Amino acid sequence: MLTALSTATSSLVLADPMSAPRLFKPRLIILAIILAIGVFLRLPPELFQPNTGPLHAIESLHPRPDDQKGGYDERLYEAYAKAIGTNGLTSYPDIVRAYIEKQKTLPGSILPPLRFLYIFLAYLYHALFSTPERTALHYLSSIFSMLTLLLSAVFASRLGRAGYTLGVTSLMAVAPTQLHMSQHGLIDGFFTFWAILALWSLWENLRSPRDWRWLTLYVFALCACVITKENAFFVWVAFIGIIAANRWLAFGVVTREMIIATVLGSLLGVVILLILAGGVGSLIETYTLSVGKNYTLDYAIQTGDGPWYRYLVDLLLVSPVVLLLAIGAGFTIRREQKAEWFFVLFIAVSYLVMCNIKYGMNLRYANMWDLPLRVLALARCYPSPGCSRVPRIG
Repeated sequence: MLTALSTATSSLVLADPMSAPRLFKPRLIILAIILAIGVFLRLPPELFQPNTGPLHAIESLHPRPDDQKGGYDERLYEAYAKAIGTNGLTSYPDIVRAYIEKQKTLPGSILPPLRFLYIFLAYLYHALFSTPERTALHYLSSIFSMLTLLLSAVFASRLGRAGYTLGVTSLMAVAPTQLHMSQHGLIDGFFTFWAILALWSLWENLRSPRDWRWLTLYVFALCACVITKENAFFVWVAFIGIIAANRWLAFGVVTREMIIATVLGSLLGVVILLILAGGVGSLIETYTLSVGKNYTLDYAIQTGDGPWYRYLVDLLLVSPVVLLLAIGAGFTIRREQKAEWFFVLFIAVSYLVMCNIKYGMNLRYANMWDLPLRVLALARCYPSPGCSRVPRIG
């Protein structure tokens, strides 16, 4: 993974073709400023608390979340992290069994402890830095939102389009949904990092077939998605759609090794979950109860339902310009714009599945579309390869 990241970051700015070497340093400085702004906006709100936070003097410059107490989901993640600290990692099957017994008695669904990676890293952060588990969750969300921003810059630089690195990074730095997830101890921003890492490694595997570095990163990222959240299924289905469509859109080369890696990464994640759950029966019962009880959960019924275009409405409210430009790009991109079609398919296939989940729609789940949408928005503004002018918007 580190080797692959080193290879990619070495061309972070150079991937955007520039004819004048003298522009290299200014572009690098601008990129650094954009990243610095994005990181600042993602700093944990605890650092800006009046009288106690070390950065309280500049509190007015930092976005402040309205919810300071945290919700029920945060308290559950906190409880699971505390259980690891109290009983040890080897007791995780007991934590899962306790969840099953409790879930059976409840009228609605609560989140399962098999969202392991987020919970475990929160416990690890707590153990290393002696911070309360709730604070560790907030810091973890903040850190991984910063990593998603950096990953977006790296990914954009590998697309080979002039202006994409600075453009995508700028849009991601101030993306409302990204900033929101960085402020709360919730899993969706954390999951977005792993989903985008898997998406990037899929792109690189298509462009550089049989490279063991990208294959290893791909397997690792897919596994991390699976042991982070059950939404990994949406990502995996989208990847299958992209691989199938490669026959006509020719993103790159689909190899036997890449297909094996697609299956292997997911299976490895499932095996880890089986061990954590204490067996096949516990794993199946956990997800059966979680999904089944969601249909009777008042909160899910009141907030998680809607027509198929629910996500479009939500995104239009928070990022109207980006969404409209991205939709426009879907009708104007050319066949040779492989990267743009790659992102269109990722959004379209995952959207098709996600909009059909009864009582299971939430804008937080669309966090993984933030980068693809912003790439497509830029595609609508920038001339396509072989085009001599910028297309008229509107």
